[in-house]
Amino acid sequence: MGTPQKENESKGFFSAMSSRFSVFSNAMTRSVNGLLGYEGVEVINPDGGKDDVDDEVQRGRWKPEERDGYWKMMQNYIGADVTSLVTLPVIIFEPMTMLQKMAELMEYSHLLDQADQSEDPYMQLVYASSWAISVYFAYQRTWKPFNPILGETYELTNHNGITFLAEQVSHHPPMSAGHAENEHFTYDVTSKLKTKFLGNSVDVYPVGRTRVTLKKHGVVLDLVPPPTKVNNLIFGRTWIDSPGEMIMTNLTTGDKAVLYFQQCGWFGAGRYEVDGYVYNSSEEPKILMTGKWNQSMNYQPCDSEGEPLPNTELKEVWHIADVPPNDKFQYTHFAHKLNSFDTAPRKLLASDSRLRPDRYALEMGDLSKSGTEKSSLEERQRAEKRAREEKGQKFAPRWFELTEEVTSTPWG
Repeated sequence: MGTPQKENESKGFFSAMSSRFSVFSNAMTRSVNGLLGYEGVEVINPDGGKDDVDDEVQRGRWKPEERDGYWKMMQNYIGADVTSLVTLPVIIFEPMTMLQKMAELMEYSHLLDQADQSEDPYMQLVYASSWAISVYFAYQRTWKPFNPILGETYELTNHNGITFLAEQVSHHPPMSAGHAENEHFTYDVTSKLKTKFLGNSVDVYPVGRTRVTLKKHGVVLDLVPPPTKVNNLIFGRTWIDSPGEMIMTNLTTGDKAVLYFQQCGWFGAGRYEVDGYVYNSSEEPKILMTGKWNQSMNYQPCDSEGEPLPNTELKEVWHIADVPPNDKFQYTHFAHKLNSFDTAPRKLLASDSRLRPDRYALEMGDLSKSGTEKSSLEERQRAEKRAREEKGQKFAPRWFELTEEVTSTPWG
């Protein structure tokens, strides 16, 4: 049996939905017209159709003069991997680093606890794959996190008994490594991305590795997430979509969950929707899953044709927690805790992301100082790299050796 998307073309619970989405797929894309010098720039309005794109291009967070200057610079990178090639202004940043963004996956870690406690191998995948989906609510934020400096770290404690540690282990290409653990599971990730800049959008391809071990039965789960597309980078309101498959495989048994993230269509049709199945090792569907990655996920036992079993009903396995109203950066309550010292270990490393002066300045609302500190850190890292190459060294000093001592930071 193939993926849920392919299976739906002929039969199964999601077949009607599949045919509906095929009509809307990619339908709201349109190029900018009437703006001299910008012909052919793709702008997508996720809430509308094809006829309001020329209005959408005037929206967004960029001032016209900033937008024009940024476009002149960025059009030279069309088709390139821009992961670490471009220096960006802090106006598009959020007060968080990519290491902290990695830690956001721990918000709903109780789902992994439930997976570990379950005796049903298929329900283990229901819980674990729902946990993997839960972070996409945070990923929809359009503010960019700070790129970690080589050797920078982030630690999280005091949440569900978890100890989380991440470090930036490579500058070019950018790569981070993370580990989390409590009494029920261990989580290990190597975070590495490839990008393709397309003018007014960028495709992001995760090429790292994510493994979860459920301790009770020694079950090892491997996660392959879908690609992500960031739309309207320069023209229009920036928004994020992740069309494609997420696959979580039980490497111990061969069972797997295959979930398809629907592509946003006309007037938001299909946006946020996730559908799929948990399969046994013979690729027979056992449990169907459906929901929205920005709201909740549900499951229901199914037969070998993918149809719900009689006398069963959809049950909710996860839903988002309450979020602060009108938050500037669209942070959840948990995201706010990531910058707090209440979630830090008693002996905090001087290389921790909380102590970055550019991040802290942005958190305090001082964009000018944040930009200055960011440029200073980036220049120090480049200078250190040149010096290291001249000496033939393979390894860099830790992050805090490139910055001021902790006692000189604004918070004492």
